[in-house]
Amino acid sequence: MQKDMHYYGTYAMARAAGLAPKVCQTIATAAEFVDDNGDRETIEFPDGGRLDFVPTAHHAADIKNIDRHDQRLIWVPFHFIPGNQGRTMSERFLCRKDSGIAREMIDHNLSLADKPFGLHLVGITAHVYADTFSHYGFSGVSSRWNRIDSSSFDLVDVDPEILDYIRKKESRFREKYGEEAGELLNIRNPERWNVGLSSAISRLRDRFVSDAAEILSGALGHGAALTYPDRPYLRWRFDYEYPRRRSSGPRDNPATFLEGCEKLHNMFRQLGVPGEGGGQDEGRPFQDIRASVARILATQASREGREKAWKDAARAGELFVAAEAILPYQGAQWKRGLDGLRRATDSRKALDKPIFRFFQAAAAHRTFILRDLLPRHGLVVD
Repeated sequence: MQKDMHYYGTYAMARAAGLAPKVCQTIATAAEFVDDNGDRETIEFPDGGRLDFVPTAHHAADIKNIDRHDQRLIWVPFHFIPGNQGRTMSERFLCRKDSGIAREMIDHNLSLADKPFGLHLVGITAHVYADTFSHYGFSGVSSRWNRIDSSSFDLVDVDPEILDYIRKKESRFREKYGEEAGELLNIRNPERWNVGLSSAISRLRDRFVSDAAEILSGALGHGAALTYPDRPYLRWRFDYEYPRRRSSGPRDNPATFLEGCEKLHNMFRQLGVPGEGGGQDEGRPFQDIRASVARILATQASREGREKAWKDAARAGELFVAAEAILPYQGAQWKRGLDGLRRATDSRKALDKPIFRFFQAAAAHRTFILRDLLPRHGLVVD
């Protein structure tokens, strides 16, 4: 999912569930920040303190993605939580919509909501859970289970202008990352990429951009499916290459995203968090806002246009107890907080920074998923 869902959709579901605006802003910022937090850095403080960043994302075509250790620290716990269905380990790694493991994650993480980093952890949880409704059928490790026949995409009932917009996005992807092909010859499964440097570059330039994305991501996640799983209005299908050529079946993003919104709303209903600065209310049942949410999700527009649909509906009184604006995303402010820490002499100044709370939450979440929850289900990932 993209910012229209991870920030605005998350905020809207939290606020509709009755949480206070400032609480919603923190939760939704943390949810979106999972995708925006890819930096690796260590701050060494003069007093002997130290702050290690906890990255939670890389760009889908980032060369770091072919590092299998990195995949298991980032993509598995934060974006493609395993669904644990199937016979082989690779198949069990596939993300599944609203999986039992995802629900166990929710129960555990919400039990920590009273921690200083609790709201940030709730936001991370919302991100991971929401992604099960878009990333299902793909895994967070390089795997042949993620391979797609790039000639098989079938997009249904897409407005011509939006289809042109999508194609231009794909073209810019190819132009931006095609030249990196030569760096990817060390990806495992050499029989898949057994080509010389010049032919690899030619392949990226000449074949459909899906093939480029699959190579650049090392067959990670839904790289070969581009952004199709993340577009809430899209109805589409495709064929997997493995284990045998098989159809994905209809992928009805509006329906699955609507289901995801309802599940998020239910999750936030479980959360008893005092309103920061006031504003907590009784909220609205999801059934009351279902039609408005469905209309927003069906909006065929750029990401900015989809964000506007959420904001307009909130101001029109369609989502919350009363008409009000959605508070803005704070990711840039969180990052600016690091600038002051780089100049700080006292490491304790980090303790109240939102980004430090986010790093605490990310580390707690990752450790729980990889060292507790997944092993409990027989999945030894890291």
